[in-house]
Amino acid sequence: MDKLRRVLSGHEDEEQGLTAQGTFLLFIPKGGRSLFALFYTLGNVAALSSTCFLMGPIKQLKKMVEPTRLIATIVVLTCLVLTLCAVFWWHKTGLAILFCVLQFVAMTWYSLSYIPFARDAVIKCCTSCLN
Repeated sequence: MDKLRRVLSGHEDEEQGLTAQGTFLLFIPKGGRSLFALFYTLGNVAALSSTCFLMGPIKQLKKMVEPTRLIATIVVLTCLVLTLCAVFWWHKTGLAILFCVLQFVAMTWYSLSYIPFARDAVIKCCTSCLN
């Protein structure tokens, strides 16, 4: 309640959340973008692993290869691997950031596959916006 009172009164402390603490790596001149890409990928791997904790690894793997989300799973895993390749072997930070963006889109699409009719709603929304 105190935090809400501080925000509404305009006297909020200069606290940095996790997002601000992680994205500062983008602005470090040497190697910051590579570190960001590495930690972003590790975060997505942790997110995928956390669902194994909730429902068990075998059930999670079975759900990942169901026909409704097989392509999304392949795209997510491919983006994870390509990001790590761009950071460690190709040493292309711009490419690593591009793969981070693709990771975000792929993980969003993969996550939507667990919500009934969510993908259909997103497709309809996007097509109505484009028309």
